[in-house]
Amino acid sequence: MENRSEAVRGLAGCLVVAAGGVAGTLAWAPYGRRGIFGGFEGATEWNVLWLGLPVMALGGITAGLALVALAGRKWRRALGAAAVLAALTGFGVAFDVLEGPPLACGPGC
Repeated sequence: MENRSEAVRGLAGCLVVAAGGVAGTLAWAPYGRRGIFGGFEGATEWNVLWLGLPVMALGGITAGLALVALAGRKWRRALGAAAVLAALTGFGVAFDVLEGPPLACGPGC
């Protein structure tokens, strides 16, 4: 019976991590659409695809790993996942991976 409960916990953990990856990708989608298909004068910002998508997807996966570690009371793993999530956030902010294309100029340009 122990093997079955371990299998169920493992499957639940995989589903949580996969859901995190999907959530990260869905959070990226509005930025990706605006960045790839252009904004002002059809400008395309490829960093949204090449940097933004991996950062958001990996961020969602890492958040799922942190949740699984917290649920299993594995504090060191949860802390490690939180550190990786902080590093991904820092990378995303430093390289402005969700910047998107320049928008139309407003008043005062």
